[in-house]
Amino acid sequence: MRRLVDADRLRRLMRALGKEARTEARAYLTGGASAVLLGWRGSTIDVDLKIEPEQDEVLRAIPELKERLEVNVELASPGDFIPELPGWRDRSPFIAREGNLFFHHYDFYGQTLSKLERRHVRDIDDVMQMYARGLIDPTRLLDLFAAIESQLYR
Repeated sequence: MRRLVDADRLRRLMRALGKEARTEARAYLTGGASAVLLGWRGSTIDVDLKIEPEQDEVLRAIPELKERLEVNVELASPGDFIPELPGWRDRSPFIAREGNLFFHHYDFYGQTLSKLERRHVRDIDDVMQMYARGLIDPTRLLDLFAAIESQLYR
């Protein structure tokens, strides 16, 4: 069984992934990974990430890294749950560069709308933390929701 992921273990994963990338790419962390790095959670069950462009060598390294570092890694992002928000890449804050990978937090507005769509207790807590920390503005959130509302199927 894999252990919970704290900030140290997450940063070790980031370094290891960065060593595998042969060309420059972006890795967007989301959900619990953002919460851990920003300090409102001490740990998360898994690391959700999106890599653009995807690289075979990085994707192939993930299963071995999951075992060696004892972390759960999921290739998932808010765009898997809701339509992608216009301009989300530009609103994705930079975290660090590891090798050829530039790590970013996935756009907090996308994270918020995705979490509100799921409505899990922990997701609602995360939304409240993002708001309390000034990472989202309710007016802007409503504007971005309006931009994708017609594409929602639920």
